[in-house]
Amino acid sequence: MNAGYVSRVMKKLINTSADNAMQFTLDDSRRLTGPNILSDQSGAIIDVLFSGINHDIVINTWMRQARRYFNAVQWHAESCFARPFRNPDGTSGASLAITAPLDVLYAATEVNEAAWAAVTAELTLCEAPDFSLQIQRLQQLIADEANPALLQLQSATEQHSLPFLSDDDEASAGYGRGAQTWAVNSIPDIETIDWSSISTIPLALITGTNGKSTSVRLAASVIQAAGKNAGSTSTDFIKVGEQVLDAGDYSGPGGARTLLRHPDVDIAILEVARGGILRRGLGVQHCDAALITNVASDHLGEYGINSVPDLIETKFVVRRALNKKGTLVLNADDAGIVDYAGHQLLRHACKLCWFSEAWDNPLIQTQLANGGQAVAVKNQQLVLVGAGQTVEIADLTDIPITLNGAARHNVQNCLGVVGLCNALGIDPQAITNGLLAFSNAPDANPGRGNLFSFNGCQALVDFAHNEHGYSAMAQTVLNLPAKRRLVMLAQAGDRSDADISAMTAVACRLQPEKIVICSLQDYLRGRPEGEVETVIREEVLRHDLGIDVIHQAASTLDGVKYALEWAQPGDLLFLQVLTDREQVFEQINNLSAS
Repeated sequence: MNAGYVSRVMKKLINTSADNAMQFTLDDSRRLTGPNILSDQSGAIIDVLFSGINHDIVINTWMRQARRYFNAVQWHAESCFARPFRNPDGTSGASLAITAPLDVLYAATEVNEAAWAAVTAELTLCEAPDFSLQIQRLQQLIADEANPALLQLQSATEQHSLPFLSDDDEASAGYGRGAQTWAVNSIPDIETIDWSSISTIPLALITGTNGKSTSVRLAASVIQAAGKNAGSTSTDFIKVGEQVLDAGDYSGPGGARTLLRHPDVDIAILEVARGGILRRGLGVQHCDAALITNVASDHLGEYGINSVPDLIETKFVVRRALNKKGTLVLNADDAGIVDYAGHQLLRHACKLCWFSEAWDNPLIQTQLANGGQAVAVKNQQLVLVGAGQTVEIADLTDIPITLNGAARHNVQNCLGVVGLCNALGIDPQAITNGLLAFSNAPDANPGRGNLFSFNGCQALVDFAHNEHGYSAMAQTVLNLPAKRRLVMLAQAGDRSDADISAMTAVACRLQPEKIVICSLQDYLRGRPEGEVETVIREEVLRHDLGIDVIHQAASTLDGVKYALEWAQPGDLLFLQVLTDREQVFEQINNLSAS
């Protein structure tokens, strides 16, 4: 949040109104650099909290004040958008966004905060900051930040039907092999640019609650099988072909821009996470296809996103970047996605491809009857249907990541990726080859359903960190043979007691002979030490599994060590590994080699 003049005024206003029924808080203020939950354009957004007043009054007052400031700074073409919300604690709030020219987004945050300061002053009957002085200050900020050459480049790029990217340091036209990039303070005269040398590449976005990273890697395998160099971003890395450019979480706009300016990328796949969408918007304005894997409860309570329907709305932001002929690939087995699409997409026409594990899913059959595209499972075959053709892609038991069909969540991931890659124009045979070539080994898809065998035992390692993902892995565990089962679980402190208990309940339904509860000392996130483990332990006891079933481990590595020593031939270990992944793999591999 900007901590300037307006913020100091806000604190004064809040203190002034402390004795009144109305309370106002400016919770966050930030730039929006791309399509976002409220609009298709760049701009600025504030999240505000208030009590003792109807949200319609607050929003209408803000819109009037925002327009007043727009007119004063000569932003006559800009718009404002509002999204009200109610938090679990009963407080009201709203996300209030304004559009703004791309070159003055920092100044835009100040304009938005100034409008909000005027709102609180008006509603609390306090003296507002001097309007003339405010406008002088804002006009100076806008003038200092303005970059006409950047806006000219943006306009010229769009006129040539090319994608445009910019950040604080660089601006570029085109994607991948056809991109050209300039420093934002050294943009050439538009007339001197050889536009014939600039081009674009196919681009797809992947979002959802679970399965994003696996789907990105799987799509990259398909692209490589098609003889193209895949570029991808995910929560683990930026990767071009077999080269990892950088490790870390690159599921936001920064990772997207870095990848799409790389000269060796033929086709790009971007993982798009909830946090990046809400903080900055999408990293791109244009894409050819987008996949929403599923949407379930996770990371609620931030930026006014307090329910699964709110989260679904957030994930569907990817449709804002679709080109006119782009395809949105959706999960027909996810009731929330189906409901949202039915109510919202009628107003936002786009080409759809539905996928489902069930060939007789009514939505799949309706889609096919209407001549649309779909991907489904029919007689154990993964089938792609569209344009009057039916193509059998592969038998589920032949696709390594499905574990002979036992890993149903990876069946879903395969279905979505088939639809996505088909939308990118990739040949069905290459799609088949890419699915069959993608291994479930740790080096190919680390921490996502990795199955190890050692001393007559099996260990299934996964990053499942919410109830939805954990349930998918639990179903896989039930589908695998085992004499005894051990389950290892942990959770970070920023999850609610209800979320932790729900995930633990899934583990208990597996009726394991042993449950290992691991402490995550580096992820307490405001909770007292041991509190998360207590929530897990109490949930286990509520399921009447008995105290003897529980083993408390001081860390993930200690938990894995105990599990490996406990295991006997025929046992299956389900190891939820949220930290120290590489060390865990090393421990298991050492046993496998002995």
